[in-house]
Amino acid sequence: MIPQTFRSFLLACLTVAVFAVPAWAQGTVKIAYIDPLSGGAASAGILGQKHFNYFVDKINAAGGVNGQKLEVVAFDNKVNPQETLIILKKVFDEGIRYVSQGNGSLVAHAITDAVLKYNERNPGKEVLYLNYAAVDPALTNEKCNFWHFRFDADADMKMEALTNYMAKQKSIKKVYLINQDYSFGKAVAAAARAMLPKKRPDIEIVGDELHPLQKVTDFSPYIAKIKASGADSVITGNWSNDMLLLIKAGKDAGLKVDWYTYYAGALGSPTAIGKDGIGHVKQVTEWHKNVLPAADPDQIAYEKRFTGKEDDFSYWRLKTMFEMLVTAMKNAKSNDPVKVAKAFEGLKYKTSIGDVEMRADNHQVLQPLFISTLSDKAKFDVEHTGLGFVTDGKIDAKDTALLTTCTMERPK
Repeated sequence: MIPQTFRSFLLACLTVAVFAVPAWAQGTVKIAYIDPLSGGAASAGILGQKHFNYFVDKINAAGGVNGQKLEVVAFDNKVNPQETLIILKKVFDEGIRYVSQGNGSLVAHAITDAVLKYNERNPGKEVLYLNYAAVDPALTNEKCNFWHFRFDADADMKMEALTNYMAKQKSIKKVYLINQDYSFGKAVAAAARAMLPKKRPDIEIVGDELHPLQKVTDFSPYIAKIKASGADSVITGNWSNDMLLLIKAGKDAGLKVDWYTYYAGALGSPTAIGKDGIGHVKQVTEWHKNVLPAADPDQIAYEKRFTGKEDDFSYWRLKTMFEMLVTAMKNAKSNDPVKVAKAFEGLKYKTSIGDVEMRADNHQVLQPLFISTLSDKAKFDVEHTGLGFVTDGKIDAKDTALLTTCTMERPK
C-alpha cells in the first residue's frame, strides 16, 4: 500500500508534467486558413482551401509530423482587412499558432502587422504566418518581419521575368497596363513602368488604369479604352473574377491583343477566352500542368478527388509550402512555431521542377518561374477546355532573386 504522502507527491508530479506541455502540443497542429470563401473573390479562396485540405490529409495519412496531425480551420474573410482582424482575434483566443492566407495584399499587411504585435505582447504563444500568394513586394522588403514567410514570387520578381521575355518580342510596340486599385495592383503597374522602358525603350506605355478590387461587374468601358489606345499588348496582375471578367469582356468586344498576366491560367479565365486566347494569353507562374513530361502524382490524386470544371490542380506553391513546412518541423524536432521559423530560414529543398530555397534575409521563397502561353497543342489541358499552357521559358530559382531592403529583429 502506497502511503498517502507519497500518493500526493506522485499526483503533484503528474499534474506538473501535464501542465508543462503546451496546450497546442497535446492535440492537432491547427492552421487557420483565412481567405475569401464568399463574394467576388470566393473562387480563389475555395480553390486554395481544397488544396489545403488535400495536402493536410496527405500529411496526416503518412502519420502527421512529430507525432501530431495537422488540421485546417477555415475562415471566410471576404478579402476584407477589417473582417480579417476580427477573425485573427478569434484565432489568437483559440490558441491557433499557424495562420495562412494568400488572396489580397491589403489583407496580408493586416495579418503581418497583427501577428507581429501579438507575438511581441505574448511571448511563448507566438503565431507564424505562412503567406502562399499575397505578393506585394513590401511584405518582404520594408514591411518584412520574422513571423512572415512567403511561398510565392513577389510582384517584382514576376515582372522581372515577364519583361525579360517581353523585351525579346519585337512585335510589341504599345502596352496598356490595367490592374486592381490596391497595393498589389499598384506594385504590378509600378514594376512594369520601371522595368519595361529600361529593357525596351521603344515600347510605348499607352495606358495605365486602376479599377476597384473585385467590384467591377462590367469591364466593357475599360476594354473600350484599351481598344482606343491602339495597344497591341496588355499587362495585368488581375486575379479571380477581375481576371475572368476582364478577359471575357475583351473577347466579347473582339479585342485583338496579347495578354501578359500573372493569373490567367485558372479560376475560369481559360474557359472564358477559349480558342480566341490561343497564342495570345501568357502567364508567369511557378508551375503549370505541362512543365513536366508526365503528370505530377499530386496533380493526379488531387484531380481524382476534386472533379469540378474549375478544380484543376493549380497551386504548386502549396505543394512546396507544405513539403517545406514538414521538413522544417522535422529539422526542428518540434512543431513549436518559433523553432519552426528558425528552421525555415535558409532551408533548401529539391523538387521535381527545380531547387527551392527560403531566403533567410527576408523570408521570400526562391523557386523556378515559367513563362507559358495558352495552346491547343498542350498535352494536359486546363478546365476541360482542350487547351493548356506550354512553356516559353524557365527562370531558375537562383535567377529570380532581387535585392531586398528588409531588416528584421529575430527572437533570441
